[in-house]
Amino acid sequence: MAQESKDERRCPGERAPISEAICAARQERRYAKCAECEYHDRRRAEQEGTWPPEAAHVFKAYDIRGIYPTELNEKLALAIGASTARYLGARTLAVGRDMRTSSVALSEAAMKGIMLTGCDVLDLGLCSTDANYFATGYYGVDGGIQTTASHNPPQYNGFKISRKDAVPVGMGSGLESIRNLALGPPLRPAVRPGKLEKKDVVNDFAQHVLGFARNVPRLKVVIDAGNGMAGRMLPPILERLPIQAKALYFQLDGTFPNHEPNPLKPENLKDLQREVRTSGAALGAAFDGDGDRCVFVDENGTIVPCDLITAVIARWLLREHGKATIVYDVRSSRVVAEEIRANGGIPCRERVGHAFIKATMRKRGALFGGELSGHFYFRDNYYADSGVIALVMVLNVLGTEKKKLSEIIKPLRRYVSTGEINYQVEDKEGRIKALAAAFKGGRIDYKDGITVEFDDWWFNVRPSNTEPVLRLNLEAKNKRQMQLRRKEVEKVILGKAK
Repeated sequence: MAQESKDERRCPGERAPISEAICAARQERRYAKCAECEYHDRRRAEQEGTWPPEAAHVFKAYDIRGIYPTELNEKLALAIGASTARYLGARTLAVGRDMRTSSVALSEAAMKGIMLTGCDVLDLGLCSTDANYFATGYYGVDGGIQTTASHNPPQYNGFKISRKDAVPVGMGSGLESIRNLALGPPLRPAVRPGKLEKKDVVNDFAQHVLGFARNVPRLKVVIDAGNGMAGRMLPPILERLPIQAKALYFQLDGTFPNHEPNPLKPENLKDLQREVRTSGAALGAAFDGDGDRCVFVDENGTIVPCDLITAVIARWLLREHGKATIVYDVRSSRVVAEEIRANGGIPCRERVGHAFIKATMRKRGALFGGELSGHFYFRDNYYADSGVIALVMVLNVLGTEKKKLSEIIKPLRRYVSTGEINYQVEDKEGRIKALAAAFKGGRIDYKDGITVEFDDWWFNVRPSNTEPVLRLNLEAKNKRQMQLRRKEVEKVILGKAK
């Protein structure tokens, strides 16, 4: 090491100590052994100071996300790029970006950081997150970084990170190590920096997606890209399908002038619903900002819950492929498991979050997975989620069953749910224990928060990873029972039960 004691420095492999002046001179001319020496890192860290407290807050459970430039800026992006490359031991990383106004600057900084470690960069430029996952698997690189804040408002930006074969990196699977490296002393630069190669993934991704099309009918479809990345990725796919597509907000605009790029909020679907009704379209599809999620409305403009879409796609895939495992999250309707079993499949319930869903799919070799949030995962897509592949699957269903979407969904609406309700709760663990005691007559598990099942109703309560919040999802056989049971559970969550 360069520093044997407080006052003595040695270059790696050298017996004699060197003076501070010689050490500084060698650093200035990038002496070869400086790349192996930690003293330079400590010295730079002392000079540059520590990161502000909010820097650690941008590292979330599944990604990196914060307000630009106060929480996330080019300096931190460079450190994140370097730390990701170093942690993964990567030779090449694929880097893509969305259309946010800060994405160019943050993406370029991250790529600079990657190359400082000697790792090469495959610069994908503007692409969706699911295209980044595809590129990571298809081009055989060692991981991927997507510059995006997904569905968040325009002042946010961030990074989604995956390792080889598009395996996600989150807290518990490496993101905490990347955080510690990024917020620690600056990493030693490599003797030879990495190289950058530009690669347009659009056509290869389109060809890949079209491989999922089996029986797409000639229908009119309205698609709302929300001024997000679907506006770039979908056109070469849509032009090769037999559908007549009406495009809403396909212009890339990181200020999101028409509505927030979050299709889970009903207010963001109003334009799509109106266009479907007035145009006589067979269905509508809305994508989030980075294009990896999709939410559907039927021919009447009625929103179709994403868990019912999971059931519909699972049924079609099981009939196409035969017996297989299907993964779904703990918030999903009982309908999902019922439809999987009825079609010869094996239902597998998993925690909420793409890291958990993907890991279980790989472990079980699952054919398909779905979440209530509009993420749909496919084994033949490197076990990754894709909004546009989900759209193609729904079109396959319509072409095969030759029914309207509302007719396909109607038999699946056999239960009534609350949707996800958030409650401000300080003692999250205490409230979960109280729920277990209050509903001890049910079947209880703790896979993700607490789930309690009875024959004619059930609920799940999950703690937020970052806020003093508990999230309730409850389902019952009819509306009256749903409302009654909701009040009972709500009293316990809020500490008002006797």
